[in-house]
Amino acid sequence: MRIVSGTLKGKALSTPEGQATRPTSDRARQAIFNILEHAAWGPDLAGARVLDVFAGSGALGLEAISRGAAFCLFVETDENARGAIRENVDAFSLFGQTRVHRRDATNLGPKPAADGPVFNIAFLDPPYAKGLGEKALRGLADGNWLEPEAVIVFERGVSEPDFQVAGFEALDVRDYGVARVHFLVYRP
Repeated sequence: MRIVSGTLKGKALSTPEGQATRPTSDRARQAIFNILEHAAWGPDLAGARVLDVFAGSGALGLEAISRGAAFCLFVETDENARGAIRENVDAFSLFGQTRVHRRDATNLGPKPAADGPVFNIAFLDPPYAKGLGEKALRGLADGNWLEPEAVIVFERGVSEPDFQVAGFEALDVRDYGVARVHFLVYRP
């Protein structure tokens, strides 16, 4: 796996060993960012504050930084995944632009003031078919983690049933192999 575009293009990503994480493929990541950068509703990546929830290797958040995001907060409970994120942050010299939280993404609580302003882009790539992403969306809204009109990229399995979470509206949906990617907007 590599960073697909931007200032870090071509840099190899460390990924956690084992089957605990399922990194978004380079091809799907490229497609996701093409949509974010070219859709009429797409957020401005330049200077964005990004939240990468269920971060795994941190590939989505790191790709956002490579494309101009100012800051990324990675939320991950798995020790090996957090280690891979730290290796990537170290390899790319991104210490001032990132922070790693060891928190349960489904129970984030209120956003701490120490985490700075609210976030305008969020990536959620939870384990499939467990309802964790929907819980995390509710937690992001309840904890005031997102600014109004924030764009959320939520990856789920293609066989999972439709969902609705109050305050989040669908902008687009795309399938990439076994993954279905929902592009949402936060409208509290």
